[in-house]
Amino acid sequence: MPAPAFSPRSWARPWRVRTSAPAPSRSSGPRIAVIGNCQADGVAQSLRLNLPGAQVETLPLARLAGRFGHLDRLVRHLAGADHVFAQFFPEGFVPGGNVHALAERVRLRLFPTILFSGFHPDLVHVGDEASLRLSRLVASPIGPYHSAIALFAFRSGLGVDAALRLYESEAFARLGYERMWDASAEYLLRTARDVGLPLDRDFARWCRAGVFMHTLNHPRLAVLGDIARRLAAEDGLPQRGLPVEAYLRDALAEEAVWPVLPPLAERLGVPGSTLFKGDGRTAPPRLLDLPDFVAESFALYARLPSAALACVRVDAWAGDPDIRALFEDAARRTDRAGG
Repeated sequence: MPAPAFSPRSWARPWRVRTSAPAPSRSSGPRIAVIGNCQADGVAQSLRLNLPGAQVETLPLARLAGRFGHLDRLVRHLAGADHVFAQFFPEGFVPGGNVHALAERVRLRLFPTILFSGFHPDLVHVGDEASLRLSRLVASPIGPYHSAIALFAFRSGLGVDAALRLYESEAFARLGYERMWDASAEYLLRTARDVGLPLDRDFARWCRAGVFMHTLNHPRLAVLGDIARRLAAEDGLPQRGLPVEAYLRDALAEEAVWPVLPPLAERLGVPGSTLFKGDGRTAPPRLLDLPDFVAESFALYARLPSAALACVRVDAWAGDPDIRALFEDAARRTDRAGG
């Protein structure tokens, strides 16, 4: 009788023998805290991608008071961090002081808040903009972003059809929109230099790549990736050098997106659109063409007290006779056309 064939001997442990799992090893990478507004998370994600083993924590400004209660507790929390990167924040976000008070007690590196209206010169905030708090801004049909033309037209008693006549090249020129690129660029580069992170070369590269902002305060992920790269390099942290936009989702693209309106897009040499995209983080985003966006904005303004419609730029327009004449002319042309 032939000998039975046996399977090769296995050195695996029997399944009945339980072995304790190895204790998780503590990461040997740097511990990094990123403090800032809605831009901080993109910077933190970029650092995680390009710094293998790094432990990166995002500390949103809006949650500092609720989480820590006082600057003292925030300081104690940050004592365990190897690197702290922070955007400017004034007093009021956490009791006990502003970012400068924090910098006196914690070694940190400031990085700039990216604000650039060159692609979206008609975009404004309505409400208490100086507070730097989203909760104190009036929402539009797509979020905390409004058209200055639509708001001033409403406050001046124009109708929707008259307002729509003003979204064209001549009106943009008279409103100074064509000059806002240079002014906005100067502001961005100056504020970056003020916090010790000059962005002149980065800005030139962003411009060559096309539209680099979703709204005036929401940069595309590649911009935040460059900020993260600069912060890591200047603190001597070795990086992978991966392009973050190829590996990570752009979270700010899921929120409101303001179009580059055609009269301006033609001048800048970038794709133009009149489609306004709403917040899509919790539900499919609303997409409104320009006439619908203006009409819904008018309906919203009509439900609010006039005191709620505060806007620095539009308030200034009210005292400018040339701008008032521009809007009055649009109203007359609409009346003559029977609109």
